[in-house]
Amino acid sequence: MDILGTVLYPIKWVIEALLVGWHSLLTAMGMQSGAGLTWVLSIVGLVLVVRAALIPIFVRQIKSQRKMMEVAPQLKKIQDKYKGKKDQFSREAMQRETMELYKQAGTNPLSSCLPLLIQMPIFFSLFSVLNEARNDQAGVGLLTKSLSSEFGKAYLFSGDFKAPLNLSIQTAWAAGNWTVVAIAIFMVALMTGSQFFTQLQLQSKNQTPEMKASPMYRQQRILLYILPVVFIFSGVAFPIGVMFYWLTSNGWTLVQQYLVIRNLPTPGSEAALAREARLARKNRDRMTEDALALADASDEPAAPQKAITTQRTQPVAKNRAKKTGSKK
Repeated sequence: MDILGTVLYPIKWVIEALLVGWHSLLTAMGMQSGAGLTWVLSIVGLVLVVRAALIPIFVRQIKSQRKMMEVAPQLKKIQDKYKGKKDQFSREAMQRETMELYKQAGTNPLSSCLPLLIQMPIFFSLFSVLNEARNDQAGVGLLTKSLSSEFGKAYLFSGDFKAPLNLSIQTAWAAGNWTVVAIAIFMVALMTGSQFFTQLQLQSKNQTPEMKASPMYRQQRILLYILPVVFIFSGVAFPIGVMFYWLTSNGWTLVQQYLVIRNLPTPGSEAALAREARLARKNRDRMTEDALALADASDEPAAPQKAITTQRTQPVAKNRAKKTGSKK
């Protein structure tokens, strides 16, 4: 086993356990064991478990971004201090002061990439598992030889439109399987678009003016256009089974980031101003509803009061009064 295989071995074992677990659950629910849809849903279940486990790291990423926002003014001062100085001593001094600032703030620019860096070994492990399944090789854990064979031979659709999960654009093009080519191109377009939109909403709505003035923001803008190109070229070599993992993970990231930007935006950013305006509008609407309810209550007619009745004293006839008096 090579060094990469040794590093990926425990990750592959966990991936196989999750795949087999979801596959067993789906087959127990009545789905066919060797069907491509069953294995695709197992991959989707794998994504849900992995991304749910990464939520604490995502929270840490948000906190790190908040700290980066706090040190943005100090970082700008350091950059202005060495602006125009291109000698080796000045560059080293600027880098040293910048790292000291990050150390004091307890943050790191790379922490924003931590969820992506953690997912890469998982992604390549799934690619390795699917590649071994294509060659009818048993997995390193719970993926037995029979299950591995099913996974490697699973496909979507049927007949002339059969789309094996182990084919990529490159291999499908060589085999003349245009269904896989069309599906893979569509998925690459979705992955590229979702990744671009995710980064775009992060940079356009959840950045303060200080952060947008920093060189780090300009580097992020460059990555905004470089990453889609990377997805396009790398998507040619990945099987569509692996693309389902990638696409589902991108969808999770997109929804998760939308909720965070909407409900916990960076203070001072465009998203924060939009949230404040939204809350103020809700408060105004609530006050208006309360005022209308109070006005309706005051316009209601008063309940009629019950008439107070007094017992009327009956008059006593004169003859009766005389008789009563004579008896005394």
